[in-house]
Amino acid sequence: MVTLLLRQGGAALRVLLVATVVLGLVYPLAVWGVSRLPGLNGPAEGSVVTAPDGAPLGSSLIGIDPVPADPAADPYFHTRPSASAEDVLGPGDPSTSGGSNQSGFSDKLLGQVEQRRAAIAAREGVAPGAVPADAVTASGSGVDPHISPAYADLQAARVARVTGLPELQVRQLVTDATDGRVLGFLGEPTVNVTRLNLAIAGARATTGG
Repeated sequence: MVTLLLRQGGAALRVLLVATVVLGLVYPLAVWGVSRLPGLNGPAEGSVVTAPDGAPLGSSLIGIDPVPADPAADPYFHTRPSASAEDVLGPGDPSTSGGSNQSGFSDKLLGQVEQRRAAIAAREGVAPGAVPADAVTASGSGVDPHISPAYADLQAARVARVTGLPELQVRQLVTDATDGRVLGFLGEPTVNVTRLNLAIAGARATTGG
């Protein structure tokens, strides 16, 4: 009996040691090694975007709706609305991620959509019917950094006017911040607002705007 217990105890100890080495050392090192491969290092570290001097400025995976010092002279591109925002447009709370959980039949949601449509139309100087759908509907995460090219196009004229940058340059920066369809055919093109606003800020600093 004692011999059997010792044999089983020894087997269990060996399994424990092997599992500890494989799962606690080899596997984590393998995952870390894969994350160092070219093309994977950035996403593994959080897709951090940096200033020319290397200072971290944020993550290209997180969209934070900018708040202009003067709403009448708004130089930024805006993200989609966030369900965590106190106001219908924002800004949202980037420490909170989630949707509103309201259905398409919710009178509250429909009212918010109409308020957003009217506010954005007034901000951009266009008819309410020209405001694209993603501009008035909150993302599932509330911190989505992407907007549609149509929403970016709607904002380009205002950004150019307020910043003093040529509209052609602003639209080129929009193009530079646009990601195509995944694998060339999945989804739709999107514009990363985080990268775009940093490019706008850089262009303003260069021109002294």
